[in-house]
Formats: sequence, C-alpha cells, structure tokens
Amino acid sequence: MTNTQPYAQLPVIDLSAADRGPQARRELHAQLHAAAHEVGFFQLVGHGVTEAETEALEHAMRAFFALPEPARLALDNVNSPHFRGYTRIGDERTGGARDWRDQLDIGAERPARAPAPGEPPYWWLQGPNQWPEVLPELRTAALTWIDRLSAVTERLLHELLASIGAPPRFYDDIFGAEAHPHLKLVRYPGSSGDEGDDQGVGNHKDYGFLTLLLQDHVGGLQVLRGDGQFHEVPPMKGAFVVNLGELLEVATNGYLVATSHRVVSPPGATERYSAPFFYNPRLDARIAPVPFPYASDAPGVTADPANPLFAEYGRNELKGKLRAHPLVAARHHADLLLKEDQPLMSA
Repeated sequence: MTNTQPYAQLPVIDLSAADRGPQARRELHAQLHAAAHEVGFFQLVGHGVTEAETEALEHAMRAFFALPEPARLALDNVNSPHFRGYTRIGDERTGGARDWRDQLDIGAERPARAPAPGEPPYWWLQGPNQWPEVLPELRTAALTWIDRLSAVTERLLHELLASIGAPPRFYDDIFGAEAHPHLKLVRYPGSSGDEGDDQGVGNHKDYGFLTLLLQDHVGGLQVLRGDGQFHEVPPMKGAFVVNLGELLEVATNGYLVATSHRVVSPPGATERYSAPFFYNPRLDARIAPVPFPYASDAPGVTADPANPLFAEYGRNELKGKLRAHPLVAARHHADLLLKEDQPLMSA
C-alpha cells in the first residue's frame, strides 16, 4: 500500500540560487545537504534547460514510439553487443521480473570497442547507438540532450559536494570526455490487468552518480521514504526528478543516500513517457572516497550480497546490463562471467 502523507512532495531545489550571491548559495547548500543526506531524491528547478529544448526531446521521443513496430524492431538491442537500441515490452528485467515498458537505450556515440585479451569485459559497453533512418531528428535531439544534461549534472554535482564540505571538483577527473552517460527514452503502456503488468519498472537503486528524470504528467514514479513505504512523486512541470546513485553512497560511506524507487504502470489505455538521464563516470573509473567533515557521521554503505559493488564503475554497469537484458547477454555474452573484485569502498 502506498501512503501520500506526510510525504506529499519531494524537496524542491533551485539550482539557480548558486548565482544569486553568497547568502542564496548558502541556503541552496543547506537544502541540498538535507535532501541528499535524508532523502536521496529531490525535484530540481532553476537548471537552465528551456521549455523549447525539452519539447524538442519529447517530440522526438513520441515520434519514435509512434513508428510502426517493424521500424522500432529494426533497432532491437539484441543486435547490439553494447546493449544499445530498442527493448520490447517485457524484455527487460528488474529483480528477475519483467518490466512492462519499452524503451530506446542511447549513450555517447563512440566506436565499438571489443575488449582485447586481458582487458576488462566492460569495454563491450562502449559502442555506437542504433538510430531510425526515417527519424533523423531523434539522433540530433537525443545527443543534444545528453550534452545539455551532462553540463547541468556536472554543475549540480559540484554544488552537492560543496554542500557537504567536500572539494567541489573532487571527481572531475573521472568524468570529462570519456564519461559514460546514458539516456533512456521510455514508454509505459497501460496495464493489461494481467499479473505482473503493473511493474513498469521494479524496485531498484541506480548505480551511477546522479540521475535526472524528465517525466510527463501521468505519474507513477514511487520512492521509498523514511516510513518504509513507497510514496508517489507528483509530476512538477519544468522540474527534473533527481536521485543519487550507489556510487555517491559509496563515495561518502553511506552519508549520502541512494534510495530505492520503482514505477507502477498507468491504468488501462493510459501511456506514460519518461526520459531518465544517468550521469556516469568513465568505465575504468575507480571511485575514491571523498574527504568531507561529516565523514565520522557516515553510517556505512548498505550491504546487499545479491548486488556486490566492484572497484571499477564499468564492472557495476556490466553486471546490471547482463541481469536486465538476458536476451542480449545470451546472444553476445554467454561466456561472460564477472569475477569477484575488491569492493568499491576499499578502492
């Protein structure tokens, strides 16, 4: 059962306050600190992304899902050893159960890299995207969005680190030109009423640094709050829903929180559209613990034997991809076994 009280809304953070003088920036940092430490989720406004930029992405996304099924299936991610492309409804898994959504997975546009002998297998995650020839504006809109949100999220990370007294640019060297951003364009069809169709996406945490979610007016995103129950996140026009990933929780030894969340399928014939953007470092990045004055108050990282964390970011992403996309794993990576590595917190 989902309650709505007393958690009617997530904290709302205005990033533009960083430009309005020392007092406004101090207040921003106090709000960011509380939201990241206590909740792990917030709504972000004042980010500078315009309504026109947002509409360009939304238009291209809806145009893609309006394509005939054969045109979408021509981009089937089963054809990509890099886990790029179109995933049919029910083909992705979270927690072992199918997610009732279809989506297009997009990353930085780079040449394919097959790991050489002795290289880590996560280099399979680097490669080209798949684009529909009949919709060239999608490529432009999606890659522009990745660049735009990468800049927003870089700034947000700087302010977030500053808010807990950490060096704002401590992690700059693991991002830059070789960062591994990820954009999903997602459609949630209405639940058919069959068992399992209400799992738009199952309960999970993100395994990068920060996620910025553009969601439409339909709703369905739910966040696990302090009372141990899932609560709706009401859509807020012009805002991104932001959540912290596991890497920030590990980097701060649990002081900053990666919070579990899920999406419940909309009812009946209603469709929901969303575009989560994941701000991730280089695949070979090792996440050093960040120095900050509240470190002695850190409770430690949540231990999950079913979800071990590895020293290099790429191993965590590859682990997640192999679990979430079993058809791609079976076709391209059947012989791929991830060996246990040292845990992230000792990297």
